[in-house]
Amino acid sequence: MDRFHRYLRRIVYLGDDIDRVAAVAAIKKNIYFRGPNVIILACAIIIASIGLNVNSIPVIIGAMLISPVMGPILGFGLGLGTNDTELLKNSLKNFAVMVVISIIVASLYFLISPLKLSNPTELLARTRPTIYDVLIALAGGVAGMLENSRKERGTVLSGVAIATALMPPLCTVGYGIAILNPRYIFGALYLFLINGIFIALATFFMAKFLGFESAAVSEEQRRRNPRIVAAVLLVMIVPSVFSAIGTIRDNNFAISAERFVQNNKTIGSSYIFAHDIHLDGRSQTLDIYLAGEQLDYTAKQILLKNALSYGLHSDQIVFHEEAAVQNLNKNELVRDLNENYLRKIQELNQTIMELQVELAKYKGEEKARAAKADTSKNK
Repeated sequence: MDRFHRYLRRIVYLGDDIDRVAAVAAIKKNIYFRGPNVIILACAIIIASIGLNVNSIPVIIGAMLISPVMGPILGFGLGLGTNDTELLKNSLKNFAVMVVISIIVASLYFLISPLKLSNPTELLARTRPTIYDVLIALAGGVAGMLENSRKERGTVLSGVAIATALMPPLCTVGYGIAILNPRYIFGALYLFLINGIFIALATFFMAKFLGFESAAVSEEQRRRNPRIVAAVLLVMIVPSVFSAIGTIRDNNFAISAERFVQNNKTIGSSYIFAHDIHLDGRSQTLDIYLAGEQLDYTAKQILLKNALSYGLHSDQIVFHEEAAVQNLNKNELVRDLNENYLRKIQELNQTIMELQVELAKYKGEEKARAAKADTSKNK
């Protein structure tokens, strides 16, 4: 057991591969938003907005790769972890500049863009942050800080930028401003803040864990930073937990609704030809579209009782019987179905005959070419 413990410590030991001085210098260098960084940020926002507009995942990923938004976030976490007040102030100032520029550019794009939104669900997904986003941001912050601290750097920061998805929420805020929709604005802004704050908090914890040198501060200030971290954790995590509960509830309802519909396609002389599932985190409904004969009260109660065994309550199911008819003549229904099947069979037979004629023609041409080739060969 002792050998295994030593082996494990040797594997995860970080001391020889950490360059704290270079890490601090690199992070401080990348926090500023001026000159080329502003232009690059604006271009990245436009690219990400276009990607969301046309629902192109590769375009969105490309925007996240070229975006410089990680700089001030890592700088804020490092400043908090090393009690560097100057770095904290500069990081917060540049973070604010970055957010304002991003939202303005995204808003202008969606205001003047002639393209209609091809898939609103891609943007709606950016308005409901959950505890899973918190975990992604924490893991991304840890990986980002380790990458900055390594002597030999790789492509980890690019992966962190993609995984934490900082750009799309800012674009969604711009879209919400363009259409004056508070749900898009505040939901996406909350998701962005969760991503940014928890990347910074992960950076704070890693700065402490890796032993970055702390600035000389009073004992009162040294104690204040952990309190700030605890308060931020509480304020940001609690709403995301409730949102995650809503997401899980929606997912369970959707699975149960699909199973219920698949196992109850036919109800007497009626059948379900379509259904819609509506989810919003607080309430869920299943719209059922019926054709055939209209269901009477007793049949509906039996169906609703069956739905209860799938976890679906009666107030969550909405019947649509516009396509159903009363007092359906079963003989007429059977005759119509038979006529429909006969018509399809005749169409298939006609297609088969046409294909057979084409096949015979093709075989005749092949034989003619083969005979001609033999004649040429004999000569």
